[in-house]
Amino acid sequence: MKLNVSLAQVPVYGQVGSNVSVLREAVRRAADEGADILLTPEGALSGYTHLFNRQETLEALAEITALAREHSLGLALGTCMEEEGRIYNQLRFYLPTGEYLGCHTKTLLCGSTEGPLKGEITVFSTLPLRVFDFLGVPIAGLICNDMWANPLCTPDPNPYLCRQLARMGARIIFHAVNGGRDDSAFTQETAKCFHEVNLLMNARADNLVIATVDNAEPEHLGVSSPGGVVTPAGWAVKLPDKGSQQLCHEIDLRAFAEARRSPYGL
Repeated sequence: MKLNVSLAQVPVYGQVGSNVSVLREAVRRAADEGADILLTPEGALSGYTHLFNRQETLEALAEITALAREHSLGLALGTCMEEEGRIYNQLRFYLPTGEYLGCHTKTLLCGSTEGPLKGEITVFSTLPLRVFDFLGVPIAGLICNDMWANPLCTPDPNPYLCRQLARMGARIIFHAVNGGRDDSAFTQETAKCFHEVNLLMNARADNLVIATVDNAEPEHLGVSSPGGVVTPAGWAVKLPDKGSQQLCHEIDLRAFAEARRSPYGL
């Protein structure tokens, strides 16, 4: 089983119109490179906020999905959405035909770990984990903190979502990130290392391939989490640390058909 994945480390803005312009270019480039599916960062369409413009987001979603369908390109599209009165932070999956498969909703929502509730845990809802059939490949999604359960902002214990999805049959995890950042040593060294180690450990522990991209904005700072494709053996391809980057990588799952033995004899 093979899948050509386009990884779009692109800026995510607070204005839907600005995001649409970025996504148009990302879709066209992915199609030109022969990708089967395009992965975007968290909130790439709406912006990473529960205060997104609902009508503009719906119109933008129709435009981008139509453009992808025109180019026979699948999508793993990050956006916030309101459905049936609930607000979700979603990674939405579409086939190259334009058929909507469903979405992953961010599960490990960030917020207060003690005291009064605050943060995104007070505004976003969640749905159960799902695995999707994309051109014969079992795929699933995770969003940002779902991968690493940052103890600084995760109220609940780590539920190891990668392991749950692997046990449900997923082979590739599409991971959309929009990590906060600054130029401090903690952010650029400690937090980034924590994120990368979790990507590498989860891929190896659960015999998964993880395709991951972060928001490129602000472009003068390094991303909060490295983008690229992680396999049980390590990085297959890694995006440059700063700025807008996009490339297409072929994932061949035949190389990971056998479960990897734990180095600890477990």
